[in-house]
Amino acid sequence: MMTKKFLENTNTAVFTTKFILERRPVLYVYHYEDDGAWSFTGNEDCEDGEYRLISLEEMINIDNSILELADMPVGFYAKRGDINSSWKIERFNPSLNS
Repeated sequence: MMTKKFLENTNTAVFTTKFILERRPVLYVYHYEDDGAWSFTGNEDCEDGEYRLISLEEMINIDNSILELADMPVGFYAKRGDINSSWKIERFNPSLNS
């Protein structure tokens, strides 16, 4: 089986939350259009101080199912109901998601 790879270097900084680092499931993945940044979050509502910056490699080690999303274009996000669900990719529209 061939594994997808991110175009970004594995040393690239990505956003996540302290909850993901505490082993809560990754349920949302955003690939932002304005700067190409990646964000990996769960269901928790986060305050600014609860976000963390880690390497893409660390994020893959936490949840390698995100490799399925490696070719997700900017301006899109993926979501799933739980760690056993499949990723669903949609176009990100901030005005509809606020």
